[in-house]
Amino acid sequence: MIKLGVNSVLFKEFDFASAAHHIALSGYDGVEISAIQGMCEHLDLARWKEQAAELRSIVQDNGLSFLSMEFGSVKDEQRLLSAFEAAAEIGIPIVNIGPGGKTGVEEDVERSIDLLKRMSEKAEALGVTLCVKAHIGQSVHDTPTTLRAMAAVSSGAFGIDMDPSHIFRANENPEEALPAVISRVKHVHIRDCKGREQGPGPIELQACGRGDINLFAYCKAMVDNNYDGPVVLEVIGAKPEHSLAQVSIIAAETYGYLNACLKQLGAR
Repeated sequence: MIKLGVNSVLFKEFDFASAAHHIALSGYDGVEISAIQGMCEHLDLARWKEQAAELRSIVQDNGLSFLSMEFGSVKDEQRLLSAFEAAAEIGIPIVNIGPGGKTGVEEDVERSIDLLKRMSEKAEALGVTLCVKAHIGQSVHDTPTTLRAMAAVSSGAFGIDMDPSHIFRANENPEEALPAVISRVKHVHIRDCKGREQGPGPIELQACGRGDINLFAYCKAMVDNNYDGPVVLEVIGAKPEHSLAQVSIIAAETYGYLNACLKQLGAR
């Protein structure tokens, strides 16, 4: 069964206990904890050992499971090693990173692939999976560059985080792009968007079903290709003026949409 979750970055203005409680109230199976430096550090990798027991307790008390951790772009490899150690200890199976670099710069693509090779081996040693996603504007940004990474990184602890909103904004149709990379897809970040401009748009329009991506077709492509990993709502851009009710509504609305799609497809 495909498990549904929410990246806690949607609740960046609130503590992790509040995030987990409202994610559970919305119906989800699990949570992706945000460790994005400078944006949302519900998991502070500088002091993860102090947090570990409390974080596990919060998740268990809300009937959730840890589906993944979002690390963000890698600027400090030692910090990423700390993420792997934290994930192994806390029980977080997947660490998601961005590829970094800039689109169209060959040296950046090569640098990103080299990092993925080295760090996936480190993740494997700790029993953790490292996933990367095509990210608009960065070195790995579309299906062809994703396929290059897949061909170059052989570790079984390496996977693709296939985010349809970035593929859509790279002028591809995600439901058509997914089969090409599905053999290595181990995580899905999901959100909607209006149009194909570079930014994801207002948080309200990132709720699944509100934008222009054919997310039912994407869900069908997942099911048709036997994907059974986590599908996690990732909404970027919450601000202090967004209330707990507002961000919870986005989570709940998305759960209703995705759960209905996947039930119809026999995956829930």
